Amino acid sequence: METVKSVVSLYTESTPNPSTMKFVVNRMLLKGLSVDYTNINETTEAPFAKALYSFDFITAVFIKNNFVTIAKTDNKDWHEVIPEIREFIRAYLSEEKPVFTPTGLDAIKTDNSNNSVGESEIEKQIVELIQTYVQPAVEMDGGSIVFKSYNEGVVTLGMQGACSGCPSSTITLKNGIQGLLQRMLPEGLVQDVVAEDM
Repeated sequence: METVKSVVSLYTESTPNPSTMKFVVNRMLLKGLSVDYTNINETTEAPFAKALYSFDFITAVFIKNNFVTIAKTDNKDWHEVIPEIREFIRAYLSEEKPVFTPTGLDAIKTDNSNNSVGESEIEKQIVELIQTYVQPAVEMDGGSIVFKSYNEGVVTLGMQGACSGCPSSTITLKNGIQGLLQRMLPEGLVQDVVAEDM
């Protein structure tokens, strides 16, 4: 008896980062969580990301909710490779192949819970502001920004997906996030916001 493949539809969205492209699918890949693979060695428990690395021009794979953001080398143009990647994703998902192993999914849940809570009251407020005001906007652009630490007025955030290495991320940090935190929190608590790739 022939197996019926599920229908997978997807479309692409450009991001502010010219090295990345967002591929949005009609199914949930990783509900409410995110993971960023910056090399193939990290994909042991992520068969979908590992399969995407079969394209030699792919440099990073970010998965969140119903989309995957892919980073590529500069020697390839998106218009040349989008059809091939789109067809690959469609075929992979329509065959119901796993996106993650159960062990891999458990590890992502643990990592995400560590990135989503602060210990002190000020850290909790920062996390809540980022999740409420920043996360929805950067998710639309194919990325994610997560809280890393707060130390003596300096907020450190982790950049994932399209946000990692994005030319406009400095503007987003300084004019957007730093300004937001300084307006919404008591004066003097946030003096600087810095970023690090995850």
